[in-house]
Amino acid sequence: MAWIAPDVARGPRTDMACGEREMLADWLQRRRVYLLRKCSGLTAEQLRTASVEPSNLTLLGLLRHMTEVERFWFRTKYLHEDVPDLYCTDEHPDGDFDLLADADAEADHARFLAETAACDAAVAGRDLDEPVDDPKAPTGKLSLRWVYIHLLEEYAQHTGHADFIRERIDGSTGV
Repeated sequence: MAWIAPDVARGPRTDMACGEREMLADWLQRRRVYLLRKCSGLTAEQLRTASVEPSNLTLLGLLRHMTEVERFWFRTKYLHEDVPDLYCTDEHPDGDFDLLADADAEADHARFLAETAACDAAVAGRDLDEPVDDPKAPTGKLSLRWVYIHLLEEYAQHTGHADFIRERIDGSTGV
């Protein structure tokens, strides 16, 4: 039987008067769920379908890209962990989007879940204002708050793309 991306519950919202850390974590989790919901119910082939011409964007490519993005910003840039890219190489810098012909959608879906859980665990208990060295940042420093905000920006952009791709595949709209 062919694999189909599982459904995922939206989950409860946090208290809308909660602290900033809880709020940022909640918004990030909601964006992750929205992307997963755009994938839910689709086959691996549908997830690999570029459906908004002339773009080559696919839902699987977006899922792989966000796996790379979270890994890079939380673990490589903020925590300075020495973790390799998952899909991108020097030869294929956009491998997350481009190398889909032989991609295993089920494994990539599982990798997204595992990586986002690893990122959450890696920064648990860290202060949003805790700076780390980043020679490419204008001030030479990077805060966890900035990483959260940047990830929310990335998800906002790419879940917008996912809306159009999914609607084109099967007419599904909403989250």
